[in-house]
Amino acid sequence: MSEHGRRAYPAWLWIPAGLGALFVLLPLIAIVVHVDWPHFGGLITSESSLAALRLSIQTALMSTAICVVLGVPMAVVLARGHFRGQSAARALVLVPLVMPPVVSGLALLYTVGSHGLLGPTLLRLGLQVPFSTTAVVLAQSFVSLPFVVISLEGALRTVTETHDEIAVAYGASRTQVLFKVTLPSLGPALISGTVLSFARALGEFGATITVAGSLQGVTRTLPLEIYLQNNLDPDAAVALSLLLVVLALVVVFVAGRPWRRAARAELLDVISSELRGPRGERGNSVVS
Repeated sequence: MSEHGRRAYPAWLWIPAGLGALFVLLPLIAIVVHVDWPHFGGLITSESSLAALRLSIQTALMSTAICVVLGVPMAVVLARGHFRGQSAARALVLVPLVMPPVVSGLALLYTVGSHGLLGPTLLRLGLQVPFSTTAVVLAQSFVSLPFVVISLEGALRTVTETHDEIAVAYGASRTQVLFKVTLPSLGPALISGTVLSFARALGEFGATITVAGSLQGVTRTLPLEIYLQNNLDPDAAVALSLLLVVLALVVVFVAGRPWRRAARAELLDVISSELRGPRGERGNSVVS
């Protein structure tokens, strides 16, 4: 293919594209330039920094698990279901993405707070959610859930229901089809949505500080520690910011790895094998 065929866009697009790249790169470069490299190791391994990092990873993992457990059924229902108000339900999934983080925190506070919608009931059960680690997980889950739903719903809309219907025709129940045919075909999208959800949870700040506060070892995640250190020790804030940037880059790399296409092809082969059965008998492994 000629160079002209490969570049199916005007050459002048390089100018705004380059400006956009600079817009993203310059702040990252500024962080790298301002890091106190001789003391970098000590700054990111202080007691408060390690406690914040530990808490961030633990709560992000828990909230990501919640997002997967809730997001997968939501995506399947939105993509394959047909019900009144479906468009409104799909729009509601996007609300946490567009809500200001502080508003998300206030909404959660008025839901689980002592005078909130569910607060009195939770208190009777002996559950004090606000300003606890549970509140951190709740805030992270609220803002991260749409990433799993959107990723999976988009993938479901590009995959036909042919294999599902074949499996049903051979006697598989809808539950068997879901776990043996539908979900395996969504492997790459599920990985992408899960990783992006984890990244969003890891960087959550506004909703967390509103509903959970900033208690060291309890609710002070890494973004909150950076905010605090920016007033107390700017060098520590910059060092921790770089650490968070590196974690974000790793997450983005994992979410966009080139093996996603290969994995999708491999998963489709697995589906075909499931439909054929271990001895080439179509449908045996699906209904077993």
